[in-house]
Amino acid sequence: MPWNFPSFTCVNTFGALRSRMLWFYESFFPVVWVVFLLYWQIKAANTKSNQRLESAASRILRVFIFLIAIVLLSTTRIPLPWLYLQLWPAGLLPFWLGAAVTIAGLLFAVWAREHLGSNWSRSVTIKQGHELITTGPYAVVRHPIYTGILIGFLGMAIAISQVRGFIVFVLIFLALWIKLRMEEQWMRSQFGEAYAAYVRQTAALVPYLL
Repeated sequence: MPWNFPSFTCVNTFGALRSRMLWFYESFFPVVWVVFLLYWQIKAANTKSNQRLESAASRILRVFIFLIAIVLLSTTRIPLPWLYLQLWPAGLLPFWLGAAVTIAGLLFAVWAREHLGSNWSRSVTIKQGHELITTGPYAVVRHPIYTGILIGFLGMAIAISQVRGFIVFVLIFLALWIKLRMEEQWMRSQFGEAYAAYVRQTAALVPYLL
C-alpha cells in the first residue's frame, strides 16, 4: 500500500534538510568567529597612535598559541585519540548551550571594545594620549575583552563536548594571561597610583575570583 513506503521525493527532501542542518551545526561557530574578527579588523582602523609597543617575539608567541588552538578545533585527524574523548554526550543541548555562552561572551567583548574606543590595540601598547578607562564593563573587570573572548571559547568547548575544546580554552587563557600581566605592568608605569587603586577595586577577569 502506498502509505507504507515513503516516496523518493520525501526521501530526497528529508536528505536535503538533514544536509542543511548538518551544514548549519558545522558552520555556526566558524561563522560567528569570522564575523567577530571582521568587526575587530574594521574597528582597528580607528585607534590612537602607539607611544610604546611590545616586542615582536611576544606577539609571535601569542599568534603561535592561537594557531595551535585553531588546528585543534578544525581537524579530527591529529593522531592523539584522547583529544577527541567525549566528556558528555554530544547533542542539541550542549550545542545550543555552548552557542548561547559563546554569543554572550563575544557580545560582552564587543561592548568592552566599543567602550574602550580609540585606546584599544591588538598588541600591548601605550597610546598617545592614553586614557585609563574604568567605567562600563571596565567597572566589572579590568580586562573585559579577554573575559568575553574566554567565555566565547568556553562556549565552544561546551558545544564540542571533547577534551580538545578545553585544552584550547586553557591555551587561550594562558596566552591572554601572559598578555594581561604585561599590560598591567605598563599601565602601572603609565598611571601610577590611579591604576593601583583601580586594581584594588576590580578583578582582572572574573569578579571576586580572578
